[in-house]
Amino acid sequence: MESLQVIKQRFGIIGNDLHLNRALEKAVRVAPTDISVLVTGESGVGKENIPKIIHALSHRKHAKYIAVNCGAIPEGTIDSELFGHEKGAFTGATAARKGYFEVADGGTIFLDEVGELPLTTQVRLLRVLENGEFIKVGSSQVQKTNVRIVAATNLKMHDAISKGKFREDLYYRLSTIEINLPPLRDRLGDIHLLFRKFASDFAQKYKMPTVRLTDEAVKVLNNYGFPGNIRQLKNIAEQISVVEENRLISAQKILEYLPSKGTNLPSVINDEKSKSDFASEREIMYKILFDMRNDINDLKKLTLDLLKGNDTGKVQEENKKLIQKIYKEKSSKEHEENLVEVVRINEAYNNLDEDYPFTETIDADESLSIQDKEIELIKKSLERNNGKRKLAAKELGISERTLYRKIKQYDL
Repeated sequence: MESLQVIKQRFGIIGNDLHLNRALEKAVRVAPTDISVLVTGESGVGKENIPKIIHALSHRKHAKYIAVNCGAIPEGTIDSELFGHEKGAFTGATAARKGYFEVADGGTIFLDEVGELPLTTQVRLLRVLENGEFIKVGSSQVQKTNVRIVAATNLKMHDAISKGKFREDLYYRLSTIEINLPPLRDRLGDIHLLFRKFASDFAQKYKMPTVRLTDEAVKVLNNYGFPGNIRQLKNIAEQISVVEENRLISAQKILEYLPSKGTNLPSVINDEKSKSDFASEREIMYKILFDMRNDINDLKKLTLDLLKGNDTGKVQEENKKLIQKIYKEKSSKEHEENLVEVVRINEAYNNLDEDYPFTETIDADESLSIQDKEIELIKKSLERNNGKRKLAAKELGISERTLYRKIKQYDL
C-alpha cells in the first residue's frame, strides 16, 4: 500500500492537516473494495481528488473512469446521459446511444453534485446500486452493468432528505463509506503552504518572479474565512501573481484581494456612518414616544369630556375606537402600556367623583429630552425582562450590541 506522502505527490495534494490525512487514509483503505463511497464537504475543498485516488488504487484502475457533474446536465436529458437511449425515444433521438453506466462497465463512475439529481433519476440509480441493472430511455430491455460508484455533494443530505429532495434509501446505499473533507479555514497550517505552491505554479506559467508574503500578510491570510476554500485561494494567488509589481506582498496589500465576506477579522466601522445610524435610531425612538404621548393624551381628554355627559355607552365605544387605532399604529409591545392606561380610565369612571384627579394634561413646555426618554424606555424594558439584554433588545427593536453600548453610555 502506498504511503500518504507518495499519494499526495502523485495527485498534487498539499497539506498536513489531521482531518485531511484521515480522509485520505479512508480513501486508501476503501479503494481495493467495491463499496460505494460518498464524499462530502463544502464547494472548493477538492472532493474530486478522492474518487481519482480510489479508482487508481482499485482493481478497476485499468478500466474506464468517468466523472459526471450531475448539476450541469439538464433534468430532461440526464437519464439519457447516464443510462443511454434507443432511437426514437424522444425528439432528436435519431440514433441509439450508450449511457455512462454502459460505457464505464467494469470501471468507476464519479457522480459529482449527486444531491442535484431529479427524484426520477434517483430511482434508476438506486436500482443500479442494488442489483446492477438499468433500462435505457425508450427501451424495455433490462441491461446489466458492473460499475463502482463514488458520489460527492456539498449539500447537507439530511436536510435534503427531510425536505423530500433526496431519497433516504439512496443516501444510505451511496454512503456505505462517507469521507468528509475539511474546509480550508479549518486547515490553518496548510493555507500558506497552498499559497506558496500556487504562487510558484503561476510564476512558472507567466514567466515572472514568485510572489512572497510578509509574516503579517500570512497572519491575515490565516484569519480569513475562505468561503470559496482552495478554489478561492488559488484565484487570489493568481490575481496577485499577475497584477502586483512588488513581489513581496504586505498585509495591507493582500487585504485588497480578500472580499469582506468570509473574513474573521474585526470589521472597521465607518465613524460617520455609525453616528448617522445612532442619530436615526434616536429620531425613530423620539417619534414613537411622542406619538404614544399624543395618543394617551387624546384618550384622557376624550374620556373626561364624555364622563361629564355621564354617557357610559359612548365612553366605551370611543375607547374601543381608540384602542383599535393604537393596535393598528403601534407594535404589540408599544401599545401594551396604552391598553393598561385605557383599563385604568374605565376603572376610574366607576369611582368618579367631583375631585377625580384624572385631569392631567401635558404642558406644552414639558421636557421631551430624547436621552431621558431613551433611558426610561431602556430601564423599563430591562426590568420587564429581568435584566436579560437579549430579550430587552428584541423588545426595543435594536441589536443586542447597540443596547449594550447604550447601557454603558448611560451607566445603567
